[in-house]
Amino acid sequence: MALSDREAAIERSKTEEARLLVSRHAADLFWRHGVDGTSGDDIAAASGVSKRTVWRYFRSKEACVEPLLLVTELRFVALFRDWPRNVSIETFLYGAMKSFIEGEQAVRDGVAAARIVALLPKEPALRSAWLMACSQAEVEFTQIVAKRIGRSPDDFEVKLCAATAMAAMRLVDEDISSAAVNKGQKFELDEVTERIASAIRAASTLPICDPVE
Repeated sequence: MALSDREAAIERSKTEEARLLVSRHAADLFWRHGVDGTSGDDIAAASGVSKRTVWRYFRSKEACVEPLLLVTELRFVALFRDWPRNVSIETFLYGAMKSFIEGEQAVRDGVAAARIVALLPKEPALRSAWLMACSQAEVEFTQIVAKRIGRSPDDFEVKLCAATAMAAMRLVDEDISSAAVNKGQKFELDEVTERIASAIRAASTLPICDPVE
């Protein structure tokens, strides 16, 4: 018998949660043992699921980290949904970033994601998962850009602005993650915020960073 829309939504939610659980364990294993040193069996055992389930959820072992990266990226982009039209990017982010580092699980996910991003130079096979997560976050950011300037999300200039801004954020994320994780460099929240805001302002091809009418 076919599931109702509500039942189907519940099943999708359960599957997404299960995939995220596996993803968290995979990220930890990759960080501790590397991609080559981690097998599908290892991921399944750490997650408490069968290897068959792992391969049903993911196209490859490297893709196992995608849900973790995605949930972190989407959580960051979601901050911008509350960006007031009469506030600049700098003023908004200085207030909003504090909420991004609240919550025990969110912080753990953020650290785990930063470690995976920091591994990219040594583990290039993980880059496809990272870019997939960034691509999906870009779709969400396109909606935010469109709403801010009152244009369609299908407008090429809107999509271009969202793409360039997200690319700038991705580069900042990669640079800071590598410096913090691989080199032990310390960053204050205000410094991270300033770098993100400056990157978005420099990369934006539409006037989204200043107050809009």
